Amino acid sequence: MPSSKTREVSISALLLAVTLVCVAAVLLITVYLMWAGLPAISEIGLGNFLLGKEWASTSSNPKFGILPFILTSVYGTFGAILIGVPIGIGAAVFLSKIAKGPVKRILTSAIDILAGIPSVIYGLIGMLTLVPGIRKLFGLPDGASLLAAIIVLAVMILPSIIKLSAVALDSVPKEYEEASLALGSTPMEAYLHVSIPAARSGIIASIVLGIGRAIGEAMAIMMVSGNVANMPSLFGSVRFLTTAIASEMSYSSGLQRQALFSIALVLFAFIMIVNALLHLILKKGKKHE
Repeated sequence: MPSSKTREVSISALLLAVTLVCVAAVLLITVYLMWAGLPAISEIGLGNFLLGKEWASTSSNPKFGILPFILTSVYGTFGAILIGVPIGIGAAVFLSKIAKGPVKRILTSAIDILAGIPSVIYGLIGMLTLVPGIRKLFGLPDGASLLAAIIVLAVMILPSIIKLSAVALDSVPKEYEEASLALGSTPMEAYLHVSIPAARSGIIASIVLGIGRAIGEAMAIMMVSGNVANMPSLFGSVRFLTTAIASEMSYSSGLQRQALFSIALVLFAFIMIVNALLHLILKKGKKHE
């Protein structure tokens, strides 16, 4: 039988290998996207590609401007986070601190089911109910719009935010809240001013995960956004970075296909920048504690 020290070394080596595989996968993805995407950017021109307002990849005089896609993805993600984060954190506080017994079990099960629903189901329900509702409510010719995409994305990121935030809140020592209550705080004040700040790292991790899903979603928003390459407006049909790739990749070729890989490179860089900024905010927050 191997000694405990040998087992410990073996497990450490295995964990190191798994970590290196993950790092290698990220590096390979980065290198491949740069290799596949940079030639089109070089041919089109960085300024024309990132700041161009017209996308006409199949016309006789093709144009490959992705500014509408970039702005739509930024607005859509920001709108989903603006709606989803307060609701998600509020639900996590209720689930972790207030709900008890059967109510907590039922809500936890419902959130687990919500997290497991395929994105195409969200898109289908949104297309059949949300899109007609927006059309009737605002008197629009077509309800497929940025607003519909924002609402669908906000619902889709809720399970991730609620579950991770609730776990982070559960891990806050009870003594923190008890000390706050002893000083005269109400339970809600203790939750807002003690528990949430103490669970900040876990809550920010949930927001990062939510942003990743919002930015990377394609199928659901393709079904409710209209998928038209317009400059973004709340009630207009729009196309996201992800849907631009998904809608044209199957029949693309030549420079068009290379441009789609360039969009993927921009999307990848966008996600990395957002993650880096959020981690920087978290790091600065810890320094000020």
